[in-house]
Amino acid sequence: MKKHKKTKDPKIGIVGGQAVLEGVMMKSGDRCSLAVRTPDGGIALDNSVRPALRSKYKIARVPLLRGIITFVEQLRLSMSMLTKSAEMQDIDLDEPETKFEKWLADKFGDKLMTFVAGVGTVLGLVLGIGLFLMLPTFAAKGIDMLSGGFVGRYSVLRSLIEGLIRIAIFVGYVWGVSLLPDIRRTYEYHGAEHKSVACFEAGLDLVPENARGCTRFHPRCGTSFIFVMLIISIIVNSFLTWNNVWIRFGLKLLMIPLIVGVGYEFIRYAGGHSNIFTKIVSAPGLWMQRITTREPDDSQLEVALAALKNAIPVEFGGVVQPSCKLDAHGGIVTENEEEPDAADTDDAGKELEEGADGAEGALPTEGAVDTNDPNTDSAEHDA
Repeated sequence: MKKHKKTKDPKIGIVGGQAVLEGVMMKSGDRCSLAVRTPDGGIALDNSVRPALRSKYKIARVPLLRGIITFVEQLRLSMSMLTKSAEMQDIDLDEPETKFEKWLADKFGDKLMTFVAGVGTVLGLVLGIGLFLMLPTFAAKGIDMLSGGFVGRYSVLRSLIEGLIRIAIFVGYVWGVSLLPDIRRTYEYHGAEHKSVACFEAGLDLVPENARGCTRFHPRCGTSFIFVMLIISIIVNSFLTWNNVWIRFGLKLLMIPLIVGVGYEFIRYAGGHSNIFTKIVSAPGLWMQRITTREPDDSQLEVALAALKNAIPVEFGGVVQPSCKLDAHGGIVTENEEEPDAADTDDAGKELEEGADGAEGALPTEGAVDTNDPNTDSAEHDA
């Protein structure tokens, strides 16, 4: 008898998201929606059309290369969404408390949040390179010296020790920052994002009551992507020289694009295949989500679902509306209360109508990867 190929649910893998400050960003194809809980209890929505490079250039769809391009593209989107979410919180920058803050405000004006986010990114990169690239290498070298050179006789063993140290640092760092109240709240929004996507992919009505019962662990999460890259890096780095740690460090930097590309291809493969291999490699990422996601409350689910509804295709229940402000009950705030500029509303509405049918899949935000079409990539890499 002929085996009938199982038809894939068209909703699987077409949307990805990211937790931001007091909110969630969702993206499906060209449609991107950022929803943030404001101090007055309402929800601020910022809807936009953001075409991916892969939809414009064929080279951006070439295997391995597409992973590198999408990763860089996603980093830019993530920074943009984090900055925007801070601005939507109505953080008062007009009355700085210190002379330094006054100087920053005078120097950068409306671009202050962008500047602060940029400085944070640079410091984060420096910290990341020091913690996750340099420290494990020097630590492994130190262990080799303590072992009397025994570890150094086996390049694979030394690389394995280096990789395990890197994983331990990563786990410790993620767990440590989870103790901070603000980060813990962001992890709750991360959980809300996962539950909302799971609710959508299960075909349930997009309401908090249904999302509440869905899992907060998602196989295509960005946490899983990071763990896949850590595992791949152990294999790749085992072929690099140990004769000079600085040369090894430089080579490891050069290998990052390759590791990102291979990791992305695995996430794409794992998104469409469930077997022993994918389950074993994906398991550490799922375990880590017990730290990087927390159980959200209904108010956080409302925010995630608002972003989701404004990002998914209309044929799957998505809505087309301009950027606006929702009250505590989900109703659009009237013009007398707080209405977006009419010109901006018309332009945003027109953009959304034009992009409503172009949902090919989301960029990697928190781990979702679109396996419906080899020419489209979707991922869900959340922070």
